[in-house]
Amino acid sequence: MWTLYRKEINAFLSSLIGYVVIAVFLAAISLFMWVFSGDFNILDGGYANIDTLFVIAPWVFMFLAPAITMRSFSEEQRTGTLELILTKPLTDIQIILAKFLAGFTLVLFALLPTLFYYYTVHELGSPKGNIDTGAMWGSYLGLLFLAGGFVAIGLFSSSLSNNQLIAFIIGVFLSFFCYIGFEQISSFDLLGTLDALVLNLGINEHYISMSRGVIDTRDLMYFLGLIAFFILLTRLKLQSRKW
Repeated sequence: MWTLYRKEINAFLSSLIGYVVIAVFLAAISLFMWVFSGDFNILDGGYANIDTLFVIAPWVFMFLAPAITMRSFSEEQRTGTLELILTKPLTDIQIILAKFLAGFTLVLFALLPTLFYYYTVHELGSPKGNIDTGAMWGSYLGLLFLAGGFVAIGLFSSSLSNNQLIAFIIGVFLSFFCYIGFEQISSFDLLGTLDALVLNLGINEHYISMSRGVIDTRDLMYFLGLIAFFILLTRLKLQSRKW
């Protein structure tokens, strides 16, 4: 399992697309936080926090996670190496988990440089260090769980097609729908008392709670359930090849 994990990371980092994807993520976040004028600009806002990161990052992750995972199964199917991997002494779950952990690690690599933003705001604060560190770490935890959910969605999307572009498009669509689609459906007030249930099915509702720095076990269970759900869907798709 860990051999496959290392193989996935090496394959991504050995290609130019890997560095381009991470660079685009960091560039997009940096431009909104430090360059473009407006509400998202930290210097214009005048407050010692990096809330802008936690507002913008989910929208960028919708593209980053599918870009990282789009080749996970689609490329294996296209080249015919998926059957070879399935003959190895690994269960389907182990194969999926290895690819999931590799994708999550790559997202973590992209996220680590953003800690420099915290250091910058910490130094620029008046007085120095005037930043709510506890809330920031809580927000980072929420962002990590969000990333895990998007990676799981991306893996499932990759298993649906042997074309990386199609897998990417499906991944972006599913990520967008799971993030804000349920919230939009509940806003129509069509289901009465069920609208609150529909709202809680969406990622955004739980991410907003965690991005405030509030760690609620209900939100943690939601994200763990979301990840497990799409991993099981991916396993079901792989097993369907034997039917």
